[in-house]
Amino acid sequence: MSAPAAAHAPAAAPAPAETAAIPMRRWILDIAATALLLGVAAAGFWPSFAGPGYLGAAIGGSVLGIGIAVVAAWRRWGILIIAGLTVLAYFVFGGALALPHTAIIGVIPSLETLQQLAIGVVTSWKQMLTTVAPVSGADGHLIVPFLLLLVAAVVTASLALRLTQPAWALIPAGALLAAVIALGTPEPAVPIVQGALFAVVSIAWLAVRQIWMPQNAAVSVSEVDPARANQMRIRRLISGAVVLAVAVGAGAATSAFTAPTEVRHVLRDTIIPPFDVRDYPSALQSFRGHVRDDAENTLFTVRGLPEGARIRLAAMDEFDGQVINVTDGGPGSSSAFTPIRSNMSPDAEGLPVSLQIDIDKYSGVWVPQAGLVSELRFAGDDDDALRRSTYYSTGSGTAVATQGLRKGDSYTVQTTVPAEHSDEQLADAEFGSVRLPKHENVPEDLSTLAGEIISEAETPVEQVQALATYLSEEGFFSHGLEGEVISRAGHTSERITTLISGDQMIGDDEQYAVAMALLAGELGIPARVVMGFYPEEKDAGAAAFSANGENLHAWVEVNFDGFGWVPFDPTPPEDQVPNDQNTKPRADPKPQVLQPPPPPQEPVDLPPTLPDDRESEDESLNIAGIIAAILAIGGISLGIIALLASPFIIIGAWKASRRRARRTADRTADRIAGGWDELTDRAVDYGARITPGATRGEEAVLVADSLAVPTVTTLADRADADVFGPNDPSPEDVETFWKEVDDIVVGLGSEAGFWKRMKARLSLRSVLGGSALSSGFQSLRDAATARVRREPGTIKNSTNEAPESETP
Repeated sequence: MSAPAAAHAPAAAPAPAETAAIPMRRWILDIAATALLLGVAAAGFWPSFAGPGYLGAAIGGSVLGIGIAVVAAWRRWGILIIAGLTVLAYFVFGGALALPHTAIIGVIPSLETLQQLAIGVVTSWKQMLTTVAPVSGADGHLIVPFLLLLVAAVVTASLALRLTQPAWALIPAGALLAAVIALGTPEPAVPIVQGALFAVVSIAWLAVRQIWMPQNAAVSVSEVDPARANQMRIRRLISGAVVLAVAVGAGAATSAFTAPTEVRHVLRDTIIPPFDVRDYPSALQSFRGHVRDDAENTLFTVRGLPEGARIRLAAMDEFDGQVINVTDGGPGSSSAFTPIRSNMSPDAEGLPVSLQIDIDKYSGVWVPQAGLVSELRFAGDDDDALRRSTYYSTGSGTAVATQGLRKGDSYTVQTTVPAEHSDEQLADAEFGSVRLPKHENVPEDLSTLAGEIISEAETPVEQVQALATYLSEEGFFSHGLEGEVISRAGHTSERITTLISGDQMIGDDEQYAVAMALLAGELGIPARVVMGFYPEEKDAGAAAFSANGENLHAWVEVNFDGFGWVPFDPTPPEDQVPNDQNTKPRADPKPQVLQPPPPPQEPVDLPPTLPDDRESEDESLNIAGIIAAILAIGGISLGIIALLASPFIIIGAWKASRRRARRTADRTADRIAGGWDELTDRAVDYGARITPGATRGEEAVLVADSLAVPTVTTLADRADADVFGPNDPSPEDVETFWKEVDDIVVGLGSEAGFWKRMKARLSLRSVLGGSALSSGFQSLRDAATARVRREPGTIKNSTNEAPESETP
């Protein structure tokens, strides 16, 4: 080899090594850029969840999606395999990341988990958009960030790793950012930071990829030395970084002056809610009817009501001259209705209680509850329908079930009962700044009367007390029923005018509460009328409270800054009735002035019939584009479900099916017998040895000796008495028996360790007990035992049969 050739040979040798190193660093760059872009987009979910509660689902979906893309790019798999892996990851990890409350031990997907994940592909978007933010992950809303990030990560990373032009990968990343904004709230998280980071990462990524392309090298290494080429590359990178920094700084500085004055519009704002509270008549219109017809009828029963608490049906704050009604003034008003969800009153302060309410003769759309409700959980056959049709206003403390409550319905209310406030505590408090609807067609002389009543009051609470005291002391009580002084029902402007302008004020809660609310409204005091129930003083704090027409009331709530809504009772005592001895003219009467006739009022539209097509309107949300984007990466197939049907799910489903069949048997006696079988099955899973064909008493002895549970013997005697007794056990007996069975099973699990509990849950001993397979194993084991114990010679059986000769 010549000298010049030898001189050039060493310079060309490192080229293959440099070229081989490019793909690895390019992969690292592409993965890092993809992760940053996905993180920038995912930050937009922060206001929707009011915190970082969604980050586990979002980060988990991103990591899974990038991992699938990396493995698929490395193995050169096609789109069908990628789609299958994406669907598989969605179902396998969706329980742990999006629905942990439905998964087994929070990780292993259960049948409920798989069902909600399959349905959530279509319905989770609608549920999130129709729920007012902040949403709760416990209601299944984590499916949205998990699924979005999973799909976006797979598509973005796959395009970045497989294509020479990474700009194509910015399309799914930008689509993800747009989707997060559309599904979010009008109040963005950090829009300037999001936009700046997205732009910087995108430009820097494309620039570095452009530099690393061999055909676009800044300087050919064959023309200059490598050190000079590296210096030029670094200079270009620094120049680009400076340009980006200046652009970002200028954009952030000018954003304060160029920011739009209007809030941004998102999909949540364009969806028409399937609920309008104005479709339902005022709850107060039924006041006199309940008093007259349900004086001795139990409307519903409440268990767990603390002393001093009140059951409320509705809080009404809009008067139109005919009725006072509930309003939905939107976010920020005194009453904004949203579908029920978990943690509806996160900032409530007071006494947390759990109420059990059972509906008897009550029927209507107004849901009885108390305090500031955090969660409503319905039970019974129509629990799901009631849950979907119930809306709650945290501002007014009013719940509406559009389906309507009827006898037999039952539900649990997790709520917080606010503390009671004395006049001394409210002495320095100002009225709260809440937005209330403006009353219309108010009697003209209320304004003058209100001014006279509070003329000597100095503080806000003294003004409210003056209004309540005037009505309760100067008025008389009467429902207008048979044997009582005439008192017309209703609370129209004419009825309130009659109440306050006559020689005597005669009425009941309906008229006095509305009169006080209207008087307060004339003075600018934030007040509303509440209709509900509360027990008499002698019955306060009882274990159960039966609501009826006798303890139905209406009162007034006034908002004080720092204290919330405080109740006041303007109604006179029920024993303060007019008669010949106490009939007297009103205090400080005013000369009667002939008033002009009231202006003609437009007829009030009667409440329309409940629409039957709400559900169809609710289902009219156009999500075809979202579905198409999701289904583009693959469909849900039976093959994938079969792969997910792992042994522990099958065993759990098998045991759950047997328990359900036993629990819901046609005859109550069979349910008792099924409860005992459920107890023995669980005991067998925990290691108890029960002789096949034994009686319940014998089984109880074996279980008590094996697991040290002495109470099972008493339970066995009860089971025999209920099953073989002359009469079938009642449903209450069945409930009690199954509760004791569950308590014993829970006790077995609490005494065992974690691994023993897992072993018992996955044990096949109870499942195969009595089956042909189990009998076969038992026969083989008995034969083996007999062979070991067999004496040489002949073996005689226990009967009078001929002896068997032993085969040599």
